[in-house]
Amino acid sequence: MPTIPNQSFWKLFNLSFGFFGVQIAYALQSANISRIFATLGADPHSLSYFWILPPLMGIVVQPIIGSLSDRTWNRFGRRVPYLFVGALVAVLVMCLLPNAGSFGMAVSTAMIFGVISLMLLDTSINMAMQPFKMLVGDNVNEEQKGLAYSIQSFLCNAGSLAGYVFPFLFAAIGISNVAPAGVIPDSVIYSFYVGAAILILCVIYTTLKVREYPPQEYELYHPTSRDGEEKKESGNMFVLLKNAPSQFWTVGLVQFFCWAAFMYMWTYTNGTVAHQAFDAPTLEKVVDGVTAVVLNTESQQYQDAGDWVGILFAVQAVGSVIWAVVIPFFKNRKFIYALSLVLGGVGFISINFMHDKYLLFISYLLIGCAWAAMLALPFTILTNALKGGHIGTYLGLFNGTICIPQIVAASLGGTILSLFTTQGQLPPEVNMLVLAGVLLFCGAAAVFVIKEK
Repeated sequence: MPTIPNQSFWKLFNLSFGFFGVQIAYALQSANISRIFATLGADPHSLSYFWILPPLMGIVVQPIIGSLSDRTWNRFGRRVPYLFVGALVAVLVMCLLPNAGSFGMAVSTAMIFGVISLMLLDTSINMAMQPFKMLVGDNVNEEQKGLAYSIQSFLCNAGSLAGYVFPFLFAAIGISNVAPAGVIPDSVIYSFYVGAAILILCVIYTTLKVREYPPQEYELYHPTSRDGEEKKESGNMFVLLKNAPSQFWTVGLVQFFCWAAFMYMWTYTNGTVAHQAFDAPTLEKVVDGVTAVVLNTESQQYQDAGDWVGILFAVQAVGSVIWAVVIPFFKNRKFIYALSLVLGGVGFISINFMHDKYLLFISYLLIGCAWAAMLALPFTILTNALKGGHIGTYLGLFNGTICIPQIVAASLGGTILSLFTTQGQLPPEVNMLVLAGVLLFCGAAAVFVIKEK
């Protein structure tokens, strides 16, 4: 059987360049959603429920996009049309979401507007993100897939770095970082505007530069009938799951622990940093007839902490970029996978002992090691185990191993935080980050269940 020819570094780079822009959008969402909804008036115990939407939309959208794009062939390509349309919708919604509190709506109405905007943003980001993974599966041979996914990981983290620091940079040049009650600061709003512009430019670049294999040539490299089985499958997702290679399930087990951990990082870092490193003031708030102590989101300290969270996530991205360069030098994928997750777990647990905003850099550099491994190694292991014409559908289904743990973690987050909370005291959000570290240790242990062929 013919194999896909080796490609130059820049061709591999072009395959994933649009991912840089998509990741800026994702980073802005990840670093600012808790901040946005807390500013709109959400209680800390409710924050995790808003985070159910991103993975929920992912688990619905990505398998559909994978299945549809497997059967799409036109002059614009196979995967490219989906990533372009997804990016276009994301750009429009990015201009709406941060304005949820700026239209003079009541708190409840602003929350609903924010939730709908978040749902649309997640749908479009997922629609744009998934095709990039499929492009590598379609157009890169097994020998170069590790390099291709490492490039994608690098661009992912570089995009994250840019998206995370935007609010801090805008505040540094004098754009307002505080706003009236229920209104998102201009530093955050302008960050979303700039991110939207970069997103569409990057996706246009990839659209113009990438050439996907036409059907006849694709069939040479990915025969769909070599053992007769894939004709019988006819793209039925349940049949595909039944026939999925063992790596689909064992890597999925590792993914469960990893993505649950990062869900808690995105949800609870803002409150943790505001309390531990910035001494944000608190106030009493009546929630369902019960007086609760919460952070004062109108305070300068809280909003400065929100900007610093972006810097910490940027430090995590720098750690990921550096570690992504290191990972390919290890021939034993399982060893470096497990080591990366252990380092990330240490990083999460160390946050409990860091009360200086600069010492937190150490914690998030270590967390970046886990993030780099999570972005590159699962897809390398899985795509090397896949064959034939259903790669897109399998990658879409595999996204469930990313989305389901996040949905479970977000659904349980408020309840778990309540168990840690003493009535009349501020909820200890840092405990959720310690829990995230424990989850990464569990993920590292599960790595050794994987059997690579």
